[in-house]
Amino acid sequence: MGMRVLLFCSVLLLPPAAGRADEKLVRLYVPPELVETGLMQHILPRFSLKTQIRVELVDSAGEAELLLGGDGTALFEGAGQVWHLGRQGAGGAAAERFAEWLGSDVGRNTVTGFAPDGVAIFALPGPTETETVAIAPDGDAALGWTVSREKCTRCHAVDDESRMAGIGSTPSFSVLRSLGDWEYRFSTFYALNPHPSFTIIEDVTPPFPENRPPPISPIQLSLEEVEAVLAFVAAMEAADLGAPLHHQ
Repeated sequence: MGMRVLLFCSVLLLPPAAGRADEKLVRLYVPPELVETGLMQHILPRFSLKTQIRVELVDSAGEAELLLGGDGTALFEGAGQVWHLGRQGAGGAAAERFAEWLGSDVGRNTVTGFAPDGVAIFALPGPTETETVAIAPDGDAALGWTVSREKCTRCHAVDDESRMAGIGSTPSFSVLRSLGDWEYRFSTFYALNPHPSFTIIEDVTPPFPENRPPPISPIQLSLEEVEAVLAFVAAMEAADLGAPLHHQ
């Protein structure tokens, strides 16, 4: 009887199977010069939102399953070099999922869409840099309409019913939709002036400094809501602004 109790207790004290606790975790090493650009803060929450997989940045390459650096599969270029994704060891399903996403059209568009000052600092490497890939927004357009009506109408007219709302000098959503770069504007609006001074995106933008509070009541959105607004705008009819003006 004593031996059975001892064996039972030993089983209880065994650590969990390796990898079981990490099924939803990826350990990634990114050199400091790339981290400092803010790119990781832009792309990692978006991946986690889609997959429920958390990506942890580790301090040394020896701790990582995946590495961004000079070896491996070329993904994008900027900040002085072409960045490759390398693998270390067998890795797990979560690491494989992140690698596939980062190398996909959606992942690469997320990287090249990062423009903290309104100018993209990363591009696709080699001859694929000039390729244009249309990606249909997969957010909830109905939620996007609700969010737009609740959080954007103090400045913008977002639909016909709110055409009298907003500020007269601020373009409506339908006018913005008619612009060639509308998708970039809506997916990164929180980084484009004047939005950074009063907009908070959960897990993306830093909190406002205590000595520099927002000038107006702040607007707070999640990444899911940002994607939903993008889907709502994608489905709307663009304003007809007529033919371009020709100067003589």
